[in-house]
Parts: sequence; structure tokens; C-alpha cells
Amino acid sequence: MTQPSLLDSTRTAAKLALQKGASEAAAGGWQARHVEVAWRDGKIEKVSEATTRGLALDLYVEGRYVAVSTSDLRPEALDRFVEDSVALARKLAPDPHRMLPDPALYTGQAAIDLQLEDPSHASLDSATRRRIAEELEAAARSVPGADRILSVTTGASDTRAESALVQTNGFEGTRRGTDFWISAEVTVKDADGRRPEESAASGGRFRDQVEPPAAVGRRAAGRALARLGSRKGDSAVLTMAVDARSAGRVVAALLGPLGAASIQQKRSFLEGKIGAVVGSPLLDLTDDPLVVRGLGSRLYDGEGLAARKFRVFEGGVLRSYYVDTYYGRKLGWPPTTARTSNLAWRLGDRSQAELLRAMGDGILVTGFLGGNSNGTTGDYSLGVRGFRVRGGALAEPVGEMNVSGNQLELWKRLTAVGNDPYRYSAMGTPTLVFEGVQFAGN
Repeated sequence: MTQPSLLDSTRTAAKLALQKGASEAAAGGWQARHVEVAWRDGKIEKVSEATTRGLALDLYVEGRYVAVSTSDLRPEALDRFVEDSVALARKLAPDPHRMLPDPALYTGQAAIDLQLEDPSHASLDSATRRRIAEELEAAARSVPGADRILSVTTGASDTRAESALVQTNGFEGTRRGTDFWISAEVTVKDADGRRPEESAASGGRFRDQVEPPAAVGRRAAGRALARLGSRKGDSAVLTMAVDARSAGRVVAALLGPLGAASIQQKRSFLEGKIGAVVGSPLLDLTDDPLVVRGLGSRLYDGEGLAARKFRVFEGGVLRSYYVDTYYGRKLGWPPTTARTSNLAWRLGDRSQAELLRAMGDGILVTGFLGGNSNGTTGDYSLGVRGFRVRGGALAEPVGEMNVSGNQLELWKRLTAVGNDPYRYSAMGTPTLVFEGVQFAGN
């Protein structure tokens, strides 16, 4: 017997919800296949293949709301699941703000092929995945100084995912996507017995977006060997450059408090800041869900809202929050979208090396180790590692240091933005340079 399509199964669940007493419903179905090969020091460490399939339901019943999910999609199991979920919703307190989005928000989807699915995925076999993992290790062990390497762990993984969304007030949508990733992690032995480790990765929606394994393996080994001799630097107020790969940590601490839930619940240091200057004129970024082959690209969001580009920060001024329909109703605001897609920065015209030469003296942060940023107050304290910069050039590696301050102060100290957006994250962060940052060390 032919299995129903994912969209057909999702439609059935939405229709069943209405039959069981829901006034409105949203049904989201998904299925995904993920394959991973892990290789460690010359042999296979793990091979895994996981296929998942499930259904999530948002049920609106007599002014009440419940969100539930299941992985059992057999007709008889789904019937009982929906019936029980509707009964559960009836026991909850009413919430007048809970309802499906205005159907007008579904209209205006971009007529563009985002190219999120690589048709060659089906031809990727286990021998190819294993070869990639082996090549990653061989490349890592080929670099000068490789005799200091203690261990190399590499991996190759890929995923094909499909989803469907059906909402009973008029929305239906499907999407499919693939992604491919390779990585290498290298541990080295320092003279004092410590074992620094570093990594490198590459990936994308299509296989041709992934770097050659040899390049990734060599980069991981080079980064690890550069950590040899790392020490804690002196406490000081210094200029801080954050490399493109690591800058997502500080950007995430800025974006998290932009969610409407945080605003409405008084848990955001950016509450009431629309139209206010919250950063230097170089803080300028747009949320762009319509990037071809983008890691965060979409034609519609998780509520079915048509995806649109919008400015988040413009010349240091906060222009938008991330507003879903529920908290938008509570706040009396029009929705934008609940979550980030791809971030597009107004880039500078200098490479990281050029930025460091202009910086002269400071620290290049290449990784964050623990710590936290308080979304309510904006206060942060983060462990960092990286390199001292002297005379505009990289000097000794440093680690076991902390940076601390307040997010609003930090972003007003942004003095330079690189031309090097990180390709392997939807945040697309470039190298960022901040002046007057407090480092705690010796």
C-alpha cells in the first residue's frame, strides 16, 4: 500500500482536530534522515543513521490552547492522540490572545527558488563519508609540528529533512532541505602537560559549498598547534577583536533579548529601545530569510507568516524586535517573525589582518569558554581565549581570561567591522573590533 505523503498526513491531523472539537488547529509534520561518520585516530569510532518522523499540533479549543506532539502516526494512534489532546486543552485556563495568525499574514510569499535541497544527496554513500573522514585526519597530521598531535577526531554528516505545515484558517506549506558538514578536532601536547584542542568545520546546503577535507583538516591542526604555550594574560582594558567564527557568541547575547516574549515579560535590557541608539554607527544588520542556499532561509516561518527581509539595527539604532503573533497581540504590535533567519551585515572593507594592523595593541578572541550574559540587565562575563596582538601582529596565545561589562556599553564601543562574514553560520558574523574592553587575567 502506498504510504500517504507528509502533507497528506498533516492535513489529516488538522482535519481530525476539528472533528474532535477544536475550533482551530495548526498541524506540523516532519521527517528527517541524518547520517554521521565519526573517525578517531585511524579508525571508525561511530557510524549512525537516524530517521525521525513526527507531528506537532497547536489546538485552540473554546478559547483554550495546548501544544502537543507525537511520533506515532498510525491512524488509530493519531485518532486517540488528538482526542486526548483536545480533552486536555479543555482543562486549561482560557487565553484570549491564543489564536491562529490573521490569514492576511500568509500572503505575499516570495516567488523565488531558495535552493535548499541538493538533488545529489541520494548519491552520497558510506564509502564517500568514510573517505572524507580519513582525508580530514590525514591532512591534520600532515602539517609542520604534527609530532605534537595527540589525537585527531573527524566527522562527516549529512541530513535531508522535509516538513509540512497546515493551519485550518487557510495556510498550507511544505519545504525540503539538505545540509552537509565535515569537521576535525585536534588535541596537542604542550610542554607543561596541558592538552590544548581546537577544531575546524565546513558545511552548507549543497555539497559543493563544503570545503575540501584537506583544507579543513590542516586548519584544525594549525589552530591547535598555535595554542601551544598559551598563558593567562595580564588584566587590562584593551581593544578586543573577535574573529568571525566566534563573534556569534556576542551577537547571540544581543539578539536574544529582542524576542517579544522577553520584552513582554520585562526580561530584556532592550525593552523600550526601538528608535534609540544602542550601538555604534557600525552596528547595522538586516534579517534576510530569502538568501539562496542560506542556512537560515525560508519562504514562511513557523507560524506560516510570509518571510520578509527587515532591518534589525540601522547605524546603531534599534529598528525591530522579533515578534510572533501571540506576544504581538499581548503587546499590541504587528508581528515580524519569531526567530532569526540569515543575518546580513553592513560589512567593512578590511580583512582581519588589516584590522589587526590598524588595532596595533589588544587581544584577538578566537573562542569563548563558559560565562553568561544576562538578558535582563545586559551584564556579561565571558571566558575567552585567543592571541595577544602587539604592533598589529599576532603574538603569544592567551587563555583563562575573562571579559566583562554591559552589552549596551560594548556595542557602542564597536569601532570596526571586517569584510569576512563567517560562511558556516546563518549569523554570518564578520570580525568585530571593540575598544576599551575589560580583560581579567593575572
